[in-house]
Amino acid sequence: MNVLTKEIYICLQTIKIIIMKITVTGSLGNISKTLTEKLVKAGHQVTVISSSDDKTSAIEALGAKAAIGSVGDLSFLTEAFTGADAVYTMVPPNFGAADQKQAIGAVGKNYAEAIKNAKVTRVVNLSSIGAHLPDGTGPIAGLHDVEQAFENLEGVSVKNLRAAVFYINFYNNIDMIKNMGIIGNNFGADVNLIMVHPIDIAEAAAEEIQNGFNGKSIRYIASDERKLSEVAAVLGAAIGKPGLKWIEFTDQQALEGMEKAGMPTATSKSYTEMGTAIRSGILFEDYRKNNPPFSGKIKLEEFAVEFAGRY
Repeated sequence: MNVLTKEIYICLQTIKIIIMKITVTGSLGNISKTLTEKLVKAGHQVTVISSSDDKTSAIEALGAKAAIGSVGDLSFLTEAFTGADAVYTMVPPNFGAADQKQAIGAVGKNYAEAIKNAKVTRVVNLSSIGAHLPDGTGPIAGLHDVEQAFENLEGVSVKNLRAAVFYINFYNNIDMIKNMGIIGNNFGADVNLIMVHPIDIAEAAAEEIQNGFNGKSIRYIASDERKLSEVAAVLGAAIGKPGLKWIEFTDQQALEGMEKAGMPTATSKSYTEMGTAIRSGILFEDYRKNNPPFSGKIKLEEFAVEFAGRY
């Protein structure tokens, strides 16, 4: 064995490459698609769960395997989770549900039962900032119930990723900006909003899955924190509206606005409640108590470029 061959041999012995089987829920959503791309690129065998058969070819184009079925089907989930070294879970949105908290919690219980049945030992779960509270946070209260369902799993390590408010939620304000020349919600311009980019969440999820962890734990993920007056100014500048102002609506105005946009009344009430939790600051209490460093890299100004493209 010559010197070069010996050095290569030593390097190969030193580097530990662990190829895992990983099941990803969330189809090709804002986080799950990026996460799948990262895991496949790292050499892992990835199965992506989707409710739409139309997504099969796109999933396979990423180098992953498609598992088509409903997250409400326990036997399907159990089969999709079986053999996985790790599972990434997220509850798909269901804006038509009569009770957002109950609907989200029900999917979480299904996930927990399938994890137990499939003997999965490691789970990275997408949760939310504010999930420390059982009520008063709109749909986020359902994610509290998901965390609790996972907490009761024996012999399963769970990392709950409590993500901040998604930047991309501001896309919902585009029509308001175009038609009314303002941006706002039922919380004021002086509120400090903690935000995150889906790419930063995917990065954190990939890191946790590949690096490994033990026990039940929480990781907060945030990319930036700004007053909403500044958010309006940055987004306004990006779209050529430097005078854009953040306007605080009453709860009733916010509720009626969502209903007029076609959102069911029950869902509109749930999201109005989430807005009151942001306004009062209770949504961020546990985050501020723990005072985690920003783990996300994408700042508001970078997102503003994407926002302008969508606008």
